Amino acid sequence: MNRIIVALDVPTLDEAVSLAQPLLDHVGGFKVGMELLMGAGPVAIETIAALDRPVFADAKLHDIPNTVERAASRIGAAGARWVTAHAAGGVEMLQAAVSGMGRDGVLAVTMLTSLTHDDLPVIGISQSPGAYVVSMAGLAAKAGAEGVICSPTEIRNVKSVEPGLRVFTPGVRPEASTIDDQKRVATPEAARRDGADYLVVGRPITKAPDPAAAAREIAASIATFG
Repeated sequence: MNRIIVALDVPTLDEAVSLAQPLLDHVGGFKVGMELLMGAGPVAIETIAALDRPVFADAKLHDIPNTVERAASRIGAAGARWVTAHAAGGVEMLQAAVSGMGRDGVLAVTMLTSLTHDDLPVIGISQSPGAYVVSMAGLAAKAGAEGVICSPTEIRNVKSVEPGLRVFTPGVRPEASTIDDQKRVATPEAARRDGADYLVVGRPITKAPDPAAAAREIAASIATFG
């Protein structure tokens, strides 16, 4: 099982396809994020899904339940295997996303990896990142979501209280990589050791001189964890 999901965070569908094709034999799937969704639209999901790898549509749905249900339905129909929705939207909204997908595939976003402990009070949250992520994971489990998105630093927190949820982890950076705008990060090995089911990796692969080689290197580094 290949646990690497490559983030195709590029502005055009042509660039996304050009990035994805050489990686097909080395990764487990692709993330289509907001940049592509706001440009090419749902055809981006259809096109990448046609490469015969699962697509993770990082739409970060967050709206009233009816709107989220309809959006999730459209995203699922376009061929996405997974879609993200903000856990902060509440149980009813997450349940609507699950209903819209009509199957497993909803991943609840807990806390963005660009935020730190110091940012939470500013947005009215008094909990620590670990406690807040666990509370969001509880909502995801109650709503019937398949999994959560959380940073590497909260993987163990989630797995200890909601072991049935799959954990998808962005903020994964090999030892020699820059962290860019991510704040709560870890190496691929550390993330897998702590229990991440899938690693969402962008720039360390897509900006590498040889993206396929970078993907192979990450895959080799986590092979001992299954």
